[in-house]
Amino acid sequence: MKYLILIRAGLWRKKTRTLLTMASIMVAFLLFGLIQGINQDIKKGLGDSSNARLWTASRVGLLSSLPISLLSRIAAVEGVRAIAHVSLFGGYFRDARNAIPAFATNVDQLAVVYPELNISHTQIDAMKSTRAGALVGRFLANEYGWKVGDQIPLGTTLWRNVDGRNSWTFNIVGIFDADPKYARNSLGGSLWLNYDYWDEARLFDRHHVHQFIIRIDNPAHATAIASQIDRLFANSSDETRTQTESAAIQSQLESLADVDFIANAMVGAVMFTLLFLTANTMMQSVRERIPELAVLRTLGFSGGAVCALVLVESALLCLIAAIIGLILSAVAIEMVGTSLGTTVLPPVVVIVGLVIAAVLAIVSGLLPAVRAQRLNIVDALAAR
Repeated sequence: MKYLILIRAGLWRKKTRTLLTMASIMVAFLLFGLIQGINQDIKKGLGDSSNARLWTASRVGLLSSLPISLLSRIAAVEGVRAIAHVSLFGGYFRDARNAIPAFATNVDQLAVVYPELNISHTQIDAMKSTRAGALVGRFLANEYGWKVGDQIPLGTTLWRNVDGRNSWTFNIVGIFDADPKYARNSLGGSLWLNYDYWDEARLFDRHHVHQFIIRIDNPAHATAIASQIDRLFANSSDETRTQTESAAIQSQLESLADVDFIANAMVGAVMFTLLFLTANTMMQSVRERIPELAVLRTLGFSGGAVCALVLVESALLCLIAAIIGLILSAVAIEMVGTSLGTTVLPPVVVIVGLVIAAVLAIVSGLLPAVRAQRLNIVDALAAR
């Protein structure tokens, strides 16, 4: 009990300084939790991606189209079970700021390639019997209040129809409930259109698609099948690049930025700055208490005991603030989970955060603790 009283007295000697330091640590670990939580969720999404699916796109780039006639040649490759084609519609609802993830596809094959979307046979039949039909993910439908039977107008900045307009109207024939890990991403939270209807009605680039998504029979053969597909179109005007789904998603992310490097760099810079702040706080606190620590030594406290008191004080300062910061980051992620695609702070982030806080406490408290341990009682009492 006497040690707790001494530690509390040390921490609250200058309340304003202690509170400001704790607030800085809390904000730092709030940022750490948010940044690393998002980063881990991205990594988890890559891990959830299936190597039983291949993505084939133009070697020039994702937005360069390929003839749809390539589908039959790819389907003939040994090991290919099903193949869907996907084309970006690039739509918006009512206002250009309300972008809608809308794609044109062959829905019957999409349901085979992505069974996780849970598109039913009834919905496939509805799409086949309604040329201007559309399937909508539950999350997107709830966001705009759409229901089966609604006619929705979509604008697009990419495609004009044969009437020269960039406005299209589609009939919602089904709302599908994708598996949780797909429910909010660009697959399960999308609007899917009949490719044949859209292709006939658009003004240009007919009979072309942006991507083929292929389901293969054995993930162990993914590399060999991908190489065989690309060899089919080597040295042609339609050269392809085929990758596993996880590799393709990773490549797309890296084309925008190295998310992992940016996240770690930001966290590293924050923690490096925080180290100087907490170390300065502890050094200043010990410097102000030199005579008091000397009195403790005269009362029989060993140098090791005084050193331990300073280290525990540093640990409490860092760990309590870090725990509060991580709790706040968990609350923040839950609040903005809709836009981030995750609502839970991964446990690994919490564990790493606590380890960093402990290291921060030891490093920032070590020098002042050693100084307190080596204190010369006579000089300290004489204020020398």
